[in-house]
Amino acid sequence: MMQSLDAQRELFKQRRFLAMPLAGAVIWAIIGMVAMFASETVIIWSIWIGCGSIFYLGMVIAKLTGEDFFGKKAQKNAFDGLFMAGVVMSLLVFAIAMPVAAIDHKTIPLTVGILAGLMWMPLSWIIQHWVGYFHSIARTLGIVMLWLLVPEHIYTLIPLWIVLVYSICIIVMERRYKTLKATLD
Repeated sequence: MMQSLDAQRELFKQRRFLAMPLAGAVIWAIIGMVAMFASETVIIWSIWIGCGSIFYLGMVIAKLTGEDFFGKKAQKNAFDGLFMAGVVMSLLVFAIAMPVAAIDHKTIPLTVGILAGLMWMPLSWIIQHWVGYFHSIARTLGIVMLWLLVPEHIYTLIPLWIVLVYSICIIVMERRYKTLKATLD
């Protein structure tokens, strides 16, 4: 028997959602550190490769946090599909970032930094919590301001900003999860 959408949403909301934000924070911290010492070419490659590896690091972290990363234990529901559509949408928008980067490589921290954070919007709607909206909006506004105001430091300050936003969201997400868990126990 198929569960109602409300029941499916409640099950989806009970997840921890910690592995991917932790992975994102770690990778962007590494990108920022690389930017302090490496050539611009290495920095640019660290952004492309780093963002491409967040998913894989998230899989490893999920094992450590006890999260069911691929939903093997949980019954699939409509919100898994909706969230994955949001993730794929975010990845498809990289088709804009790549040609723009070919014209001006200094756009890479701006475009990649914003595009990689868009998937937080549908997550926020699904779990009915403000944290995803905060993440996407704060991340975007901060990145644009840094890119415009301090262009000579975009390779270090943008990753720093992203890590700061992730840090806030990780704390909020963990508090949210612990509150949910306490309510369910």
